[in-house]
Amino acid sequence: MHSLTLDVQSAVQRIIDAAVASGAENAIQVAAYLDGEQVVDAWAAPPSQPVAARSLLPFFSTGKGIAATAVHLLAERGVLAWDDPIARHWPEFAAHGKGGITLRHVLSHTAGLPMMPEQGALALICDWGGMCAYLADAEPLHPPGAQRHYHAITYSWLVGETVRRADGRDFATIVEHEICRPLGIDRLFFGVPEALLADCLDAAPALPVAEPAGVAPPTPPDPVAQRAIPHWVYPLEDWVNSREIRRVCIPASNGFANARSLALHYAGLLGKGVDGVRLLTDATIEAATRWDEGIDRAIPGDGRWGMGYVLQGPDDAPGAVFGHGGYGGSTGFADTRYGLAVGIVKGRMGGTVTGEIVAGIRRVLGTP
Repeated sequence: MHSLTLDVQSAVQRIIDAAVASGAENAIQVAAYLDGEQVVDAWAAPPSQPVAARSLLPFFSTGKGIAATAVHLLAERGVLAWDDPIARHWPEFAAHGKGGITLRHVLSHTAGLPMMPEQGALALICDWGGMCAYLADAEPLHPPGAQRHYHAITYSWLVGETVRRADGRDFATIVEHEICRPLGIDRLFFGVPEALLADCLDAAPALPVAEPAGVAPPTPPDPVAQRAIPHWVYPLEDWVNSREIRRVCIPASNGFANARSLALHYAGLLGKGVDGVRLLTDATIEAATRWDEGIDRAIPGDGRWGMGYVLQGPDDAPGAVFGHGGYGGSTGFADTRYGLAVGIVKGRMGGTVTGEIVAGIRRVLGTP
């Protein structure tokens, strides 16, 4: 093993061991690839919560980046196009003036359809056809492209049903056949197989954080955001820990993977790929990670979005680093400047260890 690999592996292991020992984390995995070669494969957990490299952890919205890759693969092959009206593939969707909404609008969260049903239950969100019917009949909040509102859960069916109609295969099958198999990924699922449910680790709630004295009261909640993740899916830990949710496909919200699989997905988008397998061309990556500065309403916390990816690069090249994170601190990203791909999945929702891990990897590898 190269000494650099030993250095970064040891650095990451120290960080996650300390996080678990302190009680801040209960199960965590980290993987990283540099120029297509794995340099980190680390995991940690307390004795009461055994974890291994092949354990499956929930990654919530981190799946949106994988869903975007699936769309871009089909676009390269001419199965669909970013500027296709969704109704071209899904005719019922045109109801209530939605005929002009395109995949580009959905991927950039400017379609105006972030809101879930006001009342619902587990059975509804597990009903693919029922949720598609709801969205086909929904009225958009605004004209396509006029505003940006995070489509936290509805992204699942807006993307998933469009690719299903265009390609003929369901979303999970497309991901398995076109992303996972070519790269040798065997631990990434949107709908965990029955035989692997025992490998899933539960999500645990974030630890309470004391509010410092003198902090200003919180701003009033955004009513759109409240409907994007409605009250009836909370607590999210219980939601994703349920057997019913783990078994179905909800691309924006319920993926399970190990860290190695997340990192492999992004390694397959860089340079020469992994073992000669590259998922998308440079031209597609450049187009998908171009920052649209024209949206006035930025999503709180991050206003830089490409098509399905969050752009995390420097001001002069925001698209140089792209990926997607999820509730609780899971994340996956690719850094085109250094050929670096990282995947992190964790069981404890919240905390600061994700940032510490990424900083530690970059420090040892010299990839600021």
